[in-house]
Amino acid sequence: MSSDVALNILDPSSIVSSVGLLGLMVVIFAETGLFVGFFLPGDSLLFLAGAFCAGDAAAAGPHLHLPTVLLGACVAAVAGAQTGYLIGRRAGPRLFDRPNSRLFRQEYVERARGVLDRYGFGKAVVLARFVPVVRTFLNPLAGVVRMPVRVFTTFNLIGGLLWAAGVTLLGYALGRTIPIERYMIPISLAIVLLSAIPVLREYLAHRRARTGQAPGEAASSSPER
Repeated sequence: MSSDVALNILDPSSIVSSVGLLGLMVVIFAETGLFVGFFLPGDSLLFLAGAFCAGDAAAAGPHLHLPTVLLGACVAAVAGAQTGYLIGRRAGPRLFDRPNSRLFRQEYVERARGVLDRYGFGKAVVLARFVPVVRTFLNPLAGVVRMPVRVFTTFNLIGGLLWAAGVTLLGYALGRTIPIERYMIPISLAIVLLSAIPVLREYLAHRRARTGQAPGEAASSSPER
């Protein structure tokens, strides 16, 4: 593959091909620990990196070493989330006290808060790993609400290892089955669609909850006869 192809941080194939393991670690760290990383392709990047690990070294695409990728991805995932937690713990509530902008929406915070309220501390930290956007904002939110450090660290390790290693190994299993370089575009599109499913489910659940409240609110506000 040509080395003069411009890096596209929204394209997991471009990241892996251009900057390899280092780029993967930077993206995973930013997506799980920094607000500005919520739009980065974490799931698809891990999946594609795993698939490239299964490819032949002589193939057209990049060839990565599975144990090294697993180690780097897990370290970046755990360190990123821990950094986000510490940022939230230090900055406090003012971290989220800001107007909407191109890179920040209060709805992102509310989505993460909904997961935290619904599942409790430990389960929320683990489950959030598998929900794009939520995994970015829940970690600093956990720091803001003063989740105990030991509790967050324990479940951050569990969730980080399950997500980073699990998604990478799924990609590796697929890469062992089909020639990844031949089906790069459809596989990338499928990963993007699969990553969007949790976000869509959360949105629909939130919308149903709001719709379900409307009749009750209307009934309570109407005068009794």
